[in-house]
Amino acid sequence: MLEIKSLSDFDDEVFGGNNSSDNDLSALDGDARGGEETITKLVSGVRDANRVNVFLDEKFAFSLDVAQVVELQVKVGQKVDAERLEVLRGASEFGKLYQRTLEWVLTRPHSIRETRDYLRRRQQKRLATNRQRAKEKKKPFPEIQNETIELVVERLIQRSYLDDRRFAEYYVENRFVKKGVSRKRLRMELQKKGVASEEIEAALATGARDDEEELRKMLAKKRTRYDDQKLVAYLVRQGFDYQKVVTAVKESSEADPSLGW
Repeated sequence: MLEIKSLSDFDDEVFGGNNSSDNDLSALDGDARGGEETITKLVSGVRDANRVNVFLDEKFAFSLDVAQVVELQVKVGQKVDAERLEVLRGASEFGKLYQRTLEWVLTRPHSIRETRDYLRRRQQKRLATNRQRAKEKKKPFPEIQNETIELVVERLIQRSYLDDRRFAEYYVENRFVKKGVSRKRLRMELQKKGVASEEIEAALATGARDDEEELRKMLAKKRTRYDDQKLVAYLVRQGFDYQKVVTAVKESSEADPSLGW
């Protein structure tokens, strides 16, 4: 599939019917009336022109993005049986979830694990919403399947929207630039974000940040807030080498005796 720019990118002959408003949040009925249904209209979405509302027997059924309409060869007049309907509805859920996840990924670089965790949160939120809808005797929205989550992640990787090496390089370059941060802390944080050790070490090896310079940054910001012993303990907790911390703090005290040990 493609990231869609506008409906005009594709042949007008694919579309039929009038341009009415969409209702993307409509629960999907699935009550086929007599085995097969007919696609009677394909209507451009009002809120999102990249989506197409599909009507079966004049009733809104689901929406697809434009590329899916072309890829799945969806056309007005086409007969849809139960098996085909299941495929189309699965594609609908995938397309919506992929687009929303892509928008989230593009806000800033994310690791693969972060993205999968984001999708799991959406999955849990959908379950909670459906529990509430059940209490209100409303039809549930389609659940987000584990298989759909993995397909979304796989597609984002294939299209280079997710790349743990690139993410690690970005993280090393931008994390606490003014405040300072140790390589040990960067390594631990990237590990928590699911980045493989070889990717982390490669990013640290190519990055321009070194512990001595980062230690000077932190020392300059924290020097007046702690006495020497507390300052040493704090900097060691931040991942800096103990001996290097002691040396740096002593040198700072010698430069300004009022801050000494």
